Amino acid sequence: MPDLFTLLTDFTIRNVTLGAMLLGVSSGVLGSFAVLRKQSLLGDMLSHAALPGICLGFIIVGSRQLLPLLVGALISGTAAALFMLLLINRSRLKTDAAIGSALSFFFAIGIVLLTYIQSNPNANQAGLTSFLFGQAASIVPTDLWILGSISLVALSIVLLFWKEFKVVTFDIQFAATLGFPTAFLEIVLTSMVALAVVMGLQFVGVILMAAMIIAPAVAARQWTERLELMVFLAALFGALSGMVGAIISALARGLATGPVIVLCASFIVLISLLFAPNRGLLWASLETQRQHNALRSRQVLGNLYKLSLEHKNPAYRVEESMMNVYYGFNTRGIFGRLEARGFIKQSSHMPEEGRHWELTNQGMSEAKAFLSSLGQAELADV
Repeated sequence: MPDLFTLLTDFTIRNVTLGAMLLGVSSGVLGSFAVLRKQSLLGDMLSHAALPGICLGFIIVGSRQLLPLLVGALISGTAAALFMLLLINRSRLKTDAAIGSALSFFFAIGIVLLTYIQSNPNANQAGLTSFLFGQAASIVPTDLWILGSISLVALSIVLLFWKEFKVVTFDIQFAATLGFPTAFLEIVLTSMVALAVVMGLQFVGVILMAAMIIAPAVAARQWTERLELMVFLAALFGALSGMVGAIISALARGLATGPVIVLCASFIVLISLLFAPNRGLLWASLETQRQHNALRSRQVLGNLYKLSLEHKNPAYRVEESMMNVYYGFNTRGIFGRLEARGFIKQSSHMPEEGRHWELTNQGMSEAKAFLSSLGQAELADV
């Protein structure tokens, strides 16, 4: 098995890795806006809608030159996006229904054109179906320059219209009141996603390109609430997916690069969903447990206060074993947490009878505040 240095100095692998990283950066940045606008399926629609443009580009030029095919894909993808926006704004269809309608219509046209091309004898048509699943190994330096130029244009437009895109993404009605051309900005944003899709066709193909639009942005969303940081993280995750996927596919001969890149992006999403602070499932589980423990602690504290009122003794001692029987579980952990916070203290009387606890002045104040929050003000005022 070749070492990493040998791989990265290999001409083909270097081209594939650089191209995959460019794709990841652009997809991450532009996909962030699609995800936040609740148009995650937009990438799926645009990638499928690119197929008729690829076929028409081939029919016109008669060869598999990358630039004409990408231009055709961009035109058909943009047309599909405009068709989708027309359905949303001029009909009663919801966004998901409009996306599904545009996807099926344009992809069906693409399949018909692809079948027509394959039925005609033309030696140049060989490999045209690779755009369905991608063929990253065919990347050459000329393709990299094209992809780099597309990335530069897309990212420059995002920087140029950053403020406008930000407002339209989060509150389109507010953007309209500010006088922003919301319809134009929506078209530009959608066209930018189409541009990112066009970039990825040769790497991951029509079928899997939606994952490159969605996955880095979804992963980044788990780690932050700020758009600026989300876009940066999405670009980073996209580039990392492209680089690692290209290297893994090179190390394990026979693995297609596009699907491996998508798997790497999906793995980053899984890690983010599990471990991201505040939004991750593990964090949420720990936070739920913390809140559960806090509620139980306050309930125990409130009951200690009620017992002290019943016995008309602020320093009334409660036996821990009796509380275990009352609650049906071991309360030692709860008493330990309350003691650590200074709400209760261990009684020094009769240690042979087991641990006894009594409220401190601070614990009494906390118990009163808890009971008051439950609407039991008559107890809290005693």
